Amino acid sequence: MTEEKEPKQAKDTATKSKVAKKVTKKEREQAPVKKMGRGKRYLESAKLVDKTKAYALDEAIDLLIKSSTTKFDASAEAHIQTGLDPRQAEQNIRSTVLLPEGSGKSLKILVFAEGEAANEAKQAGADFVGDDDLLEKINSGWLGFDIAVSTPDMMAKVGKLGKTLGTKGLMPNPKSGTVTKDVGKAVDEFKKGRVEFKLDKEAIIHIIFGKVSLGPDKLANNFKTLYKAIMDAKPTSAKGAYIKKISIASSMGPGIKVDVTSL
Repeated sequence: MTEEKEPKQAKDTATKSKVAKKVTKKEREQAPVKKMGRGKRYLESAKLVDKTKAYALDEAIDLLIKSSTTKFDASAEAHIQTGLDPRQAEQNIRSTVLLPEGSGKSLKILVFAEGEAANEAKQAGADFVGDDDLLEKINSGWLGFDIAVSTPDMMAKVGKLGKTLGTKGLMPNPKSGTVTKDVGKAVDEFKKGRVEFKLDKEAIIHIIFGKVSLGPDKLANNFKTLYKAIMDAKPTSAKGAYIKKISIASSMGPGIKVDVTSL
């Protein structure tokens, strides 16, 4: 009994089907990623904001508060696009600023120190103070704190935790004011509202400058202080526009453009 040959038309159809599958896969790889759907609350609050307009600071902060719909006390976020080049060490700015109205956030501060410095840290209100005992605890996986401060003489030991602290953004650094002999002052200021700002790989500074519950006047005061600190940190090698764009938003709220010229 001879095998019945597959009709030519069927072969052509199968070949076309394979080609179609390849094209479909290619199209699928090139297709744009679908954005996650926004919730009803977000969509309602977004209607308050004109995306084509840049608002004066006071008006922008009023909108930030009105467009916050979270059940918790939302943070006020600033996203500042600079004209810096993060690849140049001098332009990769990193510093801190003491917000006059506080950050509105309760922080747990750890201090690596010995002797008198350890006593100063405790008196200033540090949540965790120690040396080898804390190093061992962190090495075992514990990270129950928000900021780590260290005296300079402890950094030889603390530096060995680079893989643990560095990846979490918790490694003490002189530029952020977290490596200092005056640990008492550092703890006091971080408790009062000292925050760190730094440039990311896209030349943007992302920073929280308070909580919505602070109200418009205090948030505006915090933002103006933050803006001045960033302007003061401008590198001498910076060329062109230093601050290109600014937007603010509440946690999970719509972005609001700020008119840079109004600042």
